[in-house]
Amino acid sequence: MKIVNVVGARPNLIKIASIIKEMNRCDEFNYILLHTGQHYDYDMSQVFFKDLSLPEPDIYLNVGSGNHATQTAKVMVEFEKFALDWQPDLVLVVGDVNSTLACAITSSKLNIPIAHVEAGLRSFDRTMPEEINRIVTDALSTFLFTTSRDANSNLRREGISEDKMFFVGNVMIDTLLAFREQALKSSILEQFNLIADSYLLLTLHRPSNVDDKNVFEGILRAIKEIQHDIPVLFPIHPRTTQRVQHFGLDNLVKTMPGLKITKPLGYLDFLHVMANARIVLTDSGGIQEETTILGVPCLTLRESTERPITVTCGTNRIIGTNPTRIVMETKHSLTSGQMTNGKIPELWDGKASQRITDIILKHQRLL
Repeated sequence: MKIVNVVGARPNLIKIASIIKEMNRCDEFNYILLHTGQHYDYDMSQVFFKDLSLPEPDIYLNVGSGNHATQTAKVMVEFEKFALDWQPDLVLVVGDVNSTLACAITSSKLNIPIAHVEAGLRSFDRTMPEEINRIVTDALSTFLFTTSRDANSNLRREGISEDKMFFVGNVMIDTLLAFREQALKSSILEQFNLIADSYLLLTLHRPSNVDDKNVFEGILRAIKEIQHDIPVLFPIHPRTTQRVQHFGLDNLVKTMPGLKITKPLGYLDFLHVMANARIVLTDSGGIQEETTILGVPCLTLRESTERPITVTCGTNRIIGTNPTRIVMETKHSLTSGQMTNGKIPELWDGKASQRITDIILKHQRLL
């Protein structure tokens, strides 16, 4: 069975690592790894191949950055050339980035079956580009692999056939559990003079947070107040760095001695700083899931989440982007300790990738 595993951005690499590991155990799979190049620099891409012991991509499309339309179009054009030449039996895409959408649309038009890992996640906020990517990819897919039962319910409401849905668990958690012990050996905290459980971890990259100057500045002003009470480690996303400079927020950042800004971290180092943080402030979907497993309090700087199970089962709370509320919720969490008695969601047991490969083998008739 000829399968192309598609990655394009940093979170895709985390998700695909455990799937490739399982595919290596099956003689029935003739797979290749295709990287679109949506994320392309060392800190956002190459370091993850090293940390996750991933093979080098067999195909690299080198599409680079750009606005949504440009980036999606570039991937579609280049992926179509590849697909017509290699003639895969199945295209496996993960997550909700532009590369996921582009390869799904192209595959569908070429009548190539699609497997979508992390299907059915919905924020019900169509102003999020990722929400559009999720909805369209799910509508086109033959295999829809879900991380939670509420994702299956979302797909049913959209009229997806029941025999295409497979509740398998969470491949991102497969990778976390596989590398957790190795990440514990990282010495990254020493580089920043930080002590475990005595700092806050911050990540920001969503367009709704960093492309709007008022919202972005409001978040930073909240952080300015918080960093007086506890150091804040901020591995900064490249697009976020650009917005700091574009909006002239450099001077505001310089007034925060307790804010430690660093380039994006590799997987193992980031897992280490996340596991040892007192609290995580983020707008990332994947981090909401990872903190749930790690038992670390997570405050999500968004108005909604496509991963509600991290709120009902985990340690996550959605607090929005109002600066006053960010400060209030953070200070409350610092004084009260753990926010919830989180538990591990169903099937987040490190075996999701094994279930995926077993299902693909069992249901070859769908191809």
